[in-house]
Amino acid sequence: MIIGTGVDITEVTRLRQAVEKWGEDFLNRIFTQEELENAKTRGSLYQHLAGRFAAKEAVFKALGDAKLNWKDVEILNDKEGKPCCVILNGRGKKIDVHISISHVKNYAVANAIITQKTQHT
Repeated sequence: MIIGTGVDITEVTRLRQAVEKWGEDFLNRIFTQEELENAKTRGSLYQHLAGRFAAKEAVFKALGDAKLNWKDVEILNDKEGKPCCVILNGRGKKIDVHISISHVKNYAVANAIITQKTQHT
């Protein structure tokens, strides 16, 4: 059962400007350590980070949980390279988060669909 959906688009240049202005403080406030380590292995750092930023925003919109913070939502890739999302700090026990991310030179877009975890008997 779908609980919520969300979508977000982020300008790559705005994310780059935020990193240039606030540096590590900005990065460490928005992204988990694992997300940052993963981003360093990518060819297009700012496009990659903008995609992750957009994905987090899409998850926030889909969940509608005002208590959720940036580092409660972790966007990584599975072993096949597909983006995946985990809600950390015990907040995602009853849900699954499905995300999709795309980016071009100037923009990154992401959507999130939140479903109830299925009960296996």
